Amino acid sequence: MSPVTAPAKVLVTGANGFIAAWIVRTLLESGYTVRGTVRSASKGEHLKALFASFKERFEVVTVDDITKDGAFDEAVKGIDLVEHTASPFRLNATEPDELIVPAVQGTVGILESIKKHGTSVKRVVITSSSAAITIPSTEPVTYDESSWNNPAIQKVKELGAAAGPGPIYLASKTLAEKAAWEFVEKNKSSISWDLVTLNPPYVYGPPIHEVTSLKELNTSMDGFYKAVVEGAQDAAALASNSGSWIDVRDIAKAHVLAGEKAEAGGQRIIVSAGAYYWQDIVDVANSITPAPLPNLVKGNPGATKGKQVVIQYDASKLGRVLGLKPRPLEDTVRDILIMFAGFKGKD
Repeated sequence: MSPVTAPAKVLVTGANGFIAAWIVRTLLESGYTVRGTVRSASKGEHLKALFASFKERFEVVTVDDITKDGAFDEAVKGIDLVEHTASPFRLNATEPDELIVPAVQGTVGILESIKKHGTSVKRVVITSSSAAITIPSTEPVTYDESSWNNPAIQKVKELGAAAGPGPIYLASKTLAEKAAWEFVEKNKSSISWDLVTLNPPYVYGPPIHEVTSLKELNTSMDGFYKAVVEGAQDAAALASNSGSWIDVRDIAKAHVLAGEKAEAGGQRIIVSAGAYYWQDIVDVANSITPAPLPNLVKGNPGATKGKQVVIQYDASKLGRVLGLKPRPLEDTVRDILIMFAGFKGKD
């Protein structure tokens, strides 16, 4: 499969989202023409202003309900590459269908639209998640792209709403990605495009989508703010709560490269810069000079230096297949703190 290259036309779904807005910007700066979908015309106004300098190379179309049959039929026409990011990310769902239905139906729906009307589409890149890979563990483990979070699906199947918002989100991402791969396998004789799924962990970095105050931060950045600035975690929690991360600008670049690299076709790719304890991030934040923001959380400085994170990822495909080297944590944290400082006093 030949890779897609600029000045090809790219569809980015959910274009007003945290990750998607950076994908749009990265594509435009790389010479592509971009069509972005939003749920309402009002949600596209910020994007039109943000990317006004690109003039006719950027357009916004409205897809008000991604779960409707044929929702993307018109949007996929004349498109060479599809970047599908539209899927809910929130950890407060009370019913499984709140997340699972839009995640799965939105994914399958756009693939159906591409099959019927996307005659020029050569590749589809879907934003999945490490949530679709990670199985909880208390023993040290390193996951690669061969892993699937089937336990989350089973838990939600057995318990329904009682499974809780965390497992519901994990199940939604796993089911949506599985549905995409199953669609491709089922329809391989009648489609002319291939699929890439990107699986990032927590995504941090400065937002360019519409955020007018710190109260409007997306889920991952809200968690960052509460941990590093507000002190939502005590010293013990900072030294025990861990995760993995990627900068939003790097996951955006990965989306562009996933469309351009022929060898990426048919692959899942973990997009992670590494693992952390929150104390690690707090220590980095406090080491930055001059300090963009005063009075940051301190925790117990150095408490997690050299401490192994239990769950880690083998992200070697990121370099091997996409040729991407993520930026260092210090750069990401500095840019986030500068962004926070710019919002202070606006709430």
